[in-house]
Amino acid sequence: MNTNLVTRISAVLLVGVALASVGCKHKQAEGPMERAGKSVDNAAEKTKDTAVDVKNDVKKDLKKD
Repeated sequence: MNTNLVTRISAVLLVGVALASVGCKHKQAEGPMERAGKSVDNAAEKTKDTAVDVKNDVKKDLKKD
C-alpha cells in the first residue's frame, strides 16, 4: 500500500513538472549585441525608406519639367 502511494505521488509530480515546463515559456533577455543588431537593422530600414522617398521625389521633379 505504501508503494502505491509513492507511485501515485511520483506520477502527479512528474506530470506537474512536465506541464510547468511546457506552459512556462519565458522570453530570454536580450544581450547588448542583440540590441545593437536590432538598432542597426532599424537604421538600415529607415535609410532604405528614405532613399525610396528621395527617388520618388526626383522622379516627380523630372516629370514636371
